[in-house]
Amino acid sequence: MEIYTIGFTQKGAGTFFESLKGAGIKRLIDVRLNNTSQLAGFAKREDLQYFLKELCGAEYLHKPILSPTKDILDAYKKEEISWDEYKKRFVSLLTQRKVEEIIDKQLFDVPTVLLCSELEPEHCHRRLVAEYLAMKWGDVRVAHL
Repeated sequence: MEIYTIGFTQKGAGTFFESLKGAGIKRLIDVRLNNTSQLAGFAKREDLQYFLKELCGAEYLHKPILSPTKDILDAYKKEEISWDEYKKRFVSLLTQRKVEEIIDKQLFDVPTVLLCSELEPEHCHRRLVAEYLAMKWGDVRVAHL
């Protein structure tokens, strides 16, 4: 099984959708807490659903169970906690939620990507989600677009 990840910040729509098409993505799972912000541009929920279907023939799903809580996210954004502390709290949250049992593996039976806003995966929770699921499910390869 492969789990892809992608962020949209600092990417134009062309680059973003061509990356998805190039990887053969057929399902996008939005792991953002807030997917309707005006700052998201083409990645706002309704726009993204439309573009995915029309440009990639892909399905859109929003899974907030794979998102951090507002408290954890705000503390990190306000630099009240470090990345290491954010990571610790978020992975603990995934464990408490038992996401590996709640998220159906069959969601990944077609090329599927986890979406968040961060440009790079190093300091983004989409990477943490993918790595957590890989650890729990086994035999999973993570690829960042």
